[in-house]
Amino acid sequence: MSKIPLPERGQPIDLTYIYQLANVVNELSTQITSSSNRFTTVETPSGTQSVKTSDARIVGGYIKEVTNDSSTTTGTETKFSYTFDPFKFVPVVTASPIILGDIATDASKDVSVILTTVTTAKVEGIVKFNTTGVSSVGINLLIVGIPV
Repeated sequence: MSKIPLPERGQPIDLTYIYQLANVVNELSTQITSSSNRFTTVETPSGTQSVKTSDARIVGGYIKEVTNDSSTTTGTETKFSYTFDPFKFVPVVTASPIILGDIATDASKDVSVILTTVTTAKVEGIVKFNTTGVSSVGINLLIVGIPV
């Protein structure tokens, strides 16, 4: 896309300059035309919501130390919650466990993350440990939705 030279102080605005402005605005308009790959669609309990991707919001959340060098037994559950700026509708949330530290024990590797509640401003869940041992686990969150 061409750049418009900035006018000098006191420069009269003439037809050539106005033409350049209009031409660049038209070029910009064709570059941002609507197409299906420029939209974000979020399935919500209220139905399918679509907005331009630039109008959607993505939050990358992190919950440090759900457990940190803690002894866990099979079936142990630890609760977690994460609060974020509100969305207009309930967002889509994905949670993934992440091993903390250098040592990946069997207890850290064998966990399940279950989301129990997702609202427009908060997600809650549990981490269930499926193996007895010492574990160090955090949670990565990816929250996609339509802002207020």
